Amino acid sequence: MTTARLGAIDIACNLHEPGDATSHGGGLSASFRDLLHLDDHARTGAGVDVLLDQMDRAGIERSFLIAVRAGDMRMRGSFEIPYDRVARICARHPDRFSGLAGIDPTRGMSGLQDLERAVRDMGFVGAHLYPHWFGLAPDHARYYPTYAKCCELDVPIQIQVGHALIYDPDRPLRSFGHPMTLDTVACDFPELKLIGSHIGVPWTDEMISVAFKHPNVRIATDAHPPRHWPAALVDYLARRGVGKVMFGTDWPVVDPVRARAQIDGIEMPDAARRALLRDTALAFYGLTDAKPATGSTPA
Repeated sequence: MTTARLGAIDIACNLHEPGDATSHGGGLSASFRDLLHLDDHARTGAGVDVLLDQMDRAGIERSFLIAVRAGDMRMRGSFEIPYDRVARICARHPDRFSGLAGIDPTRGMSGLQDLERAVRDMGFVGAHLYPHWFGLAPDHARYYPTYAKCCELDVPIQIQVGHALIYDPDRPLRSFGHPMTLDTVACDFPELKLIGSHIGVPWTDEMISVAFKHPNVRIATDAHPPRHWPAALVDYLARRGVGKVMFGTDWPVVDPVRARAQIDGIEMPDAARRALLRDTALAFYGLTDAKPATGSTPA
């Protein structure tokens, strides 16, 4: 017996081609990459064709590519993935990729103009923020103009919460991602579509409590393989948190093929599985161009 394979939406994915691995390595030292047991794609980089192949094998219909802004570019060790580069790839594969605009609060008005251009002219579907790269917690006032602009543009923003699992001895990054800081942001911006990414580890219970409290807050599972998801998160997404949690890989950090296999092994109602893998992302991001589930997989 077979059932239709659900076309998943991966809400967080990185461009990490060989040149990226050489130039910045995602902010990780070689020794720290060894500690994390990252695979070859994370170590040496891989082209978009490799990513598309993995998406096909994992049953992922669409991935959101992050135009990363990792730190003030005037500081050694910072890096970025240009918006234009992500936009070109999305334009070549419009049915497979959507763009996310990385946020750098040090750029002031020009950063807000960049965000507006990305959404209005390039078709990006949301924003993305790494607080630890700027040494500012998510509820810091320097981010508030960005939050207001996201409300104006009616796009979600993903904000990494939890510890900063980025380490290089030349620029050690401290953790600024306590999920409870999103409580302040959600109170000040009830119209803002907020996503706490990376689950919030080791403060997962905080992230769940903020998502439970606020109708405009969601959780993303990226950067953590499903077999390592905290039990509290698995229970939440399968029961009272249906419609509150979205699937992501943070590719190449998490292998999408293994992630789908591990999710298949987690017991949950069909409605919860569909919400996690697809429906919550489509609704929160206002996507209407997604294709129905196709193909088959053993039931």
